[in-house]
Amino acid sequence: METPQMTALTTANDWPDTTAIDDEARRVLRRLVEPGACLAVAEGMEKAVIVREGEDGNTIRTGTVDSIIAESMALRDWIACTASGRVLRYRITTAGRTALKTLLAASENEKARASSDEDADDRRGRPTVAESPLSMLARRRDRDGSRFLAPDMVRAGERLREEFEIASMGSVPEGGWEALLTASVPSDGSLRGAEGAQARLAAALADLGPGLGDIVLRVCCQLEGLESVEKRMGWAARSGKIVLRIALERLARHFERESVAGGGLIG
Repeated sequence: METPQMTALTTANDWPDTTAIDDEARRVLRRLVEPGACLAVAEGMEKAVIVREGEDGNTIRTGTVDSIIAESMALRDWIACTASGRVLRYRITTAGRTALKTLLAASENEKARASSDEDADDRRGRPTVAESPLSMLARRRDRDGSRFLAPDMVRAGERLREEFEIASMGSVPEGGWEALLTASVPSDGSLRGAEGAQARLAAALADLGPGLGDIVLRVCCQLEGLESVEKRMGWAARSGKIVLRIALERLARHFERESVAGGGLIG
């Protein structure tokens, strides 16, 4: 049975190496395994868009990926087209879920070999393929029925996670990711890739500062649960969600200012 296919975009000489494909695929598949997530590909566009469809029918963009990487993932049967038309929509397959587990395990093994800190795995303490804490909190409503997190707050948290995941493809900053909370990073719109993402991540976290920056880094980027963050930070039980909401409100304003100034481009 024929299914819609992506238009061939590359020649053999243009094709990325296996390491580059695996690094990007690990990031993208982690997004696609979340409930309601799919990869939207439009003909002629250089980048595909990862979106998550909410229960209310609204969609939130959670990431982007070069079309060449999306094409490679489709050829490997890690994603399959589920909706045709002007925009093709791809979802993760069983083979894709298996590949994700393999890629994540390989990544963790590599980090373990490179790290001399025995409790590094304990510090990470985050799920590998589970739904993110932010997406779970985004479904919550207050007693009056209104959303606990406004859509712009959710978008800001998802954007920060995308910057973190791209930045993670490069080197870990000296002092770890927490060092970015107080880092002084010059604004340079010419930076791209992992270096540019790390600069934008540092600017956002430094703007929030310790406390607010800590919680968005741990919850949105490192996928640590709120209860774990509360214990780590010494906060009262059930206070984390309130602090996170304040942090996301500030983060949304930060990204809005960056967009007005002409910044905020991903990749």
